[in-house]
Amino acid sequence: MTDRLRAIEGLALAAALTAVFDGVHSFGDQFVQNSHDASTKGMHGSHLVYKNDGSPIEENPWRHGREGRTCTASAYGRRSVSRHVASYCAVQLASTLAVTRTVGYRVPAKALLAGTAINAITHGILDRREPLLWLAEKAGKTGYIKHATVVRKAGGEGTEYPKAVQDVSGPGTALMELDQAAHRAIGVAAALVTTWITLRTGRRR
Repeated sequence: MTDRLRAIEGLALAAALTAVFDGVHSFGDQFVQNSHDASTKGMHGSHLVYKNDGSPIEENPWRHGREGRTCTASAYGRRSVSRHVASYCAVQLASTLAVTRTVGYRVPAKALLAGTAINAITHGILDRREPLLWLAEKAGKTGYIKHATVVRKAGGEGTEYPKAVQDVSGPGTALMELDQAAHRAIGVAAALVTTWITLRTGRRR
């Protein structure tokens, strides 16, 4: 393969991977993500919570047996984000294979795994929220985060929001926008790394 053809192949693959990663990002990050994991993946702290639902033990200190098993809030948050990252990467990997195999192109397993690992590790780190807040502060976005918040409408007794609350990290907030922007930018880097490894592997068809 000439250098020119190799460059064209690389550009085409990088463009395809970037399009796939970006195209399925919201589906994996929003539609597939478990609602409970979405609300608990950012939990931090050394206080104890129940393993089965993440609720503080102070709310119901009388649970016993399996229902009474506890862990720290940080450990619960890590479990939640791990489940989310697993489902997110499964969607991304399956979509990548579907697109590339449909057009008769085989991306080597090690290239696929490298791109998936980049997206998985960084996604898990950012979704723990504290690293994202640190990054936002370094980028001078603290004022943006404080300004662009939303108020969740009260739903009445027995609902998740019995009273109206100010949300600083959910849908519609600046932190959410920064989160999505970071994930998508990293997706471009993951696509480039996957392409770089693929081109150096040899025969791919």
